[in-house]
Amino acid sequence: MNTLIATIAAYLLGSISFAVVMSRVFGLSDPRTYGSKNPGATNVLRSGSKKAAIATLVGDAAKGWLAVWLAMRFGPDVGLDDTGIALVAIAVFIGHLWPVFFRFVGGKGVATALGVLLGINPWLGLATLATWLIVAYAFRYSSLAALVAAIFAPFYYGLLFGVDAILFAVFVMSALLLWRHSSNIGNLIAGKESKIGSKSAGAKKAK
Repeated sequence: MNTLIATIAAYLLGSISFAVVMSRVFGLSDPRTYGSKNPGATNVLRSGSKKAAIATLVGDAAKGWLAVWLAMRFGPDVGLDDTGIALVAIAVFIGHLWPVFFRFVGGKGVATALGVLLGINPWLGLATLATWLIVAYAFRYSSLAALVAAIFAPFYYGLLFGVDAILFAVFVMSALLLWRHSSNIGNLIAGKESKIGSKSAGAKKAK
């Protein structure tokens, strides 16, 4: 029962879309209406507001971290084992992808996945973040960086901790990340993918 409650709570926490919330706070258009139409930090950046993009990034990562950290810190006291923690990790991530509070239209999950990995272990999160930063700096494509980081994350976990239920959760997140970026893969191949920092004509102040 406690595992079910923790999983549902994690999903609800993940359903808070900070891209939409912060866009409203900063008086910007809904990020689901311009650019890639993805409610995430990269698309919010296309509005020209770095503050809103940073707030979105921090918020989406923080909810992933908080859900997993709480599960790992207090879960054992209420009977939550590695399988329960894995379910919490998957639930908060799925909440971001399909948020119940926003008609199940969510982001692609990069920041939330990073938060989950940091919650599992800081070194795991930092290794994955370093991979993203290296690829993003070299090629200026957020989607490409996310794809490479998603592929490497399970390998990093396996090297650090071996095979267990939480590794399964990392695999699930990586697979979902790759699937959510399927359109970006096509754009990258066709040379149509937007680079980091490019501004969308539809990204403007909300009226």
